[in-house]
Amino acid sequence: MQGILGVIRQRQSARGLFDPDHHVPSEDLQQILEAARWTPSAHNMQNFEIIVVDDRRIIEEIGNIRYPVSPVFIRENYGQLSFSEEELKKKKVGILADNFPPSWRTPAAGHGEVRGGEENPFVGRTIRSSPLLLVVLYDPARRAPASEGDFLGIVSLGCALENMWLTASSLGIGFHVVSSLGTEEVEAEVKRILHIPPSLRVAFACRLGYPAAPAASGVRVRREVEDFAFHNRFGG
Repeated sequence: MQGILGVIRQRQSARGLFDPDHHVPSEDLQQILEAARWTPSAHNMQNFEIIVVDDRRIIEEIGNIRYPVSPVFIRENYGQLSFSEEELKKKKVGILADNFPPSWRTPAAGHGEVRGGEENPFVGRTIRSSPLLLVVLYDPARRAPASEGDFLGIVSLGCALENMWLTASSLGIGFHVVSSLGTEEVEAEVKRILHIPPSLRVAFACRLGYPAAPAASGVRVRREVEDFAFHNRFGG
C-alpha cells in the first residue's frame, strides 16, 4: 500500500517543454494503455477511445491550432489564484499566480475586463515539443443508466486519466493534461486532423515525454485529512 501512496504523492503535472527527440519506449506506452484498459467504469461501459499520436507532422499540426482563452476562464481562474507561497500554504488549495501571464493575474482579470479570445501561445508550444500525445475520446450518446448529465460516465473518464497518469509517473515519464483540445474552438480542428467521427467528442489530451529541462521546484499544497473527512456526520 505504501508503494501505491508513494506514486500518488510524487505524481505531478509536467507543464514545461519536453525533449521532442526523447521518445517514450513502446513497452512503456503499452503499460500505460494497459492501465487504461483496466479502468473502473460505470456499468463497465469502457466509454473511451484513445488515439496515440507520435507522428511529428501531426503533432506540429495540432500544436499550430489557434488556442483562444475565454474571458470566463480568465475571470474564474483569477478567483482561485494565490499571489505568494505563504498565501498558497495558508489556503491549501488553488495555484500560484506566477504560473500565468501577467494579464491574467491583475484585478482587471477578476472583473472580466481582460480581453477574451487572446491567444495562449504556451499551449501550442508545449504540444509541439511533445514526442507523444494521447487524445481521449468519448461518445456523448452513450451514458451510464440513470446517470443525469452522464455524471458517472465523466467520473469514469477521470478514472482512465488517473490510471494512465499514475502508471506514467511510476515509469518516470512526464505527463501533462491538455484540456484545450476539447474546447469548442479547437475540437473541430482536432477532429479534422485526426479523422475523428462526428459522433465522438474530445474529452482531453495528454502530453507524454521527458522534460527538456529540470522542473522548477515549487510549493505543493493539499488539505489535511481532517479538513475534508468527517466521522458519521458532516462537520463532526
